[in-house]
Amino acid sequence: MYKMVDKEYIRKLYYMEDWPIRKISRQLQISRQAIRKMIEDTEKPKYEIKKERPAPVMDQYLEILRKWIEEDEKAPKKQRHTAIRMYERLRDEHNFTGGSSTVRQSVAKLKNKVPEVFIPLTAAPGEQVQVDFGHAQVVLAGHEQKVNIFCMRLKHSSVPFVVAFPTERLEAFLEGHVQGFAYFGGVPREGLYDNAKTQVVKILEGPYRQEHEDFSSLRSHYLFNSLFCRPRKGNEKGAVEGLVKQVRSQAMVPVPECENLEELNALLLNWCKKEKSRNQEKWLAEQAQLRPLPVEPYSAAKIVAAKVSSYSLVTIDRNRYSVPTEFVGENLFVKAYVNRIEVLHRNHVIATHDRCYGRNHTSLQLEHYLNALEKKPHAVTHATVVRQLPLPFQQVKENMEQAHGTGYKDFLRVLLLTHEYPLNEIGAAITDLGASRACEETLRHYLQSKRNPLEEQRDPQRQLLTNGIPLITIQDTQRYDLLLQGVRA
Repeated sequence: MYKMVDKEYIRKLYYMEDWPIRKISRQLQISRQAIRKMIEDTEKPKYEIKKERPAPVMDQYLEILRKWIEEDEKAPKKQRHTAIRMYERLRDEHNFTGGSSTVRQSVAKLKNKVPEVFIPLTAAPGEQVQVDFGHAQVVLAGHEQKVNIFCMRLKHSSVPFVVAFPTERLEAFLEGHVQGFAYFGGVPREGLYDNAKTQVVKILEGPYRQEHEDFSSLRSHYLFNSLFCRPRKGNEKGAVEGLVKQVRSQAMVPVPECENLEELNALLLNWCKKEKSRNQEKWLAEQAQLRPLPVEPYSAAKIVAAKVSSYSLVTIDRNRYSVPTEFVGENLFVKAYVNRIEVLHRNHVIATHDRCYGRNHTSLQLEHYLNALEKKPHAVTHATVVRQLPLPFQQVKENMEQAHGTGYKDFLRVLLLTHEYPLNEIGAAITDLGASRACEETLRHYLQSKRNPLEEQRDPQRQLLTNGIPLITIQDTQRYDLLLQGVRA
């Protein structure tokens, strides 16, 4: 190889001093062929390795490295040898004396790593939306926890939609589409997805997939096509992959501190609106090309069958929910939404609960057990559904049970008022009247006075009740005696 200073000197002799090639060769003792190359080539001299340098220390271990690489093909992707791990094993198990950099270079050659080529992709307005789930840490009601972020981005305009869910199960995946399409005000012609179980049951040859039945139902409702990335090539939907990182680094820094998911989602929605305004021109072009929304939104629920147990409970995802006792032993359908559970009998909703996550939670509603409690009134004393009632009810229950042995019957009559009035209104009435004065009769009249104040003003007897004097009936002679003694019941 010749030096750059030699090349410069020779080119000056030839072009500036008019020396012939033969003279330069004779004077400098350099071959004429080399001089011609220097005259014709103005670039920096290059050195090309035509034969790999020998590695006497490493060469004897190449077969071991090759064997480990082949075995890694059958191992889990996240539990394969790194070059450093291979170096450690060679050092500890095979007395390797070379350096870690030597092993790294050899492993790279054996794996024949070739950089992947990426091709810029574009989409026409209204053509494509990309969908994925991400995760982020937030503080909800004072507790740090992980939430699942459903991310949807239109490819042409880059307009995003994100919403946080407590899960990334099928029902959250479906609900994310319903809310996302509603936010965009229309539906694109196709969606690009990875191969998660919420949308793909089986990967077939090439681009073909056996889709999840509920995902196919969602597509048929909104009339859009589905495309899927190659297995383990989620980077093919780079627009939404970038959105996941963008949400975490922008919308959720510093870590949001919210009371509940509703407050967090309001924060995320405001961020989405700001991003939309930044891409306003492209967004208007894309919005005009979106397909109109269906008249009715999709019912984003997982539907399962469940048998009602003898305790009048159905079990969904290892959590239990109560239904009216008259359905004990029957097979019912349950719609599991992200935030609620609906139990159906012949297409009629007979029970609705807030959705529980985790395991072994039990959600009970008093009205579901009232018929059974009427038949077994003594169960009021220890019934779980009664003991979970708010404090005012517990105080009334305790007062009545201490007054006489059949106080549980009086308390049951208080509970039966829920046939006519909401539980929270009865609880507020108990607080207003005082637990010691609350009974079925006084509560009923008080609640009636709250609903019909004009009627109470026309009825002097009921007006006495609102002033704190209980209404006296012919059947209530014991209270009459107490009133004569100057004692209020």
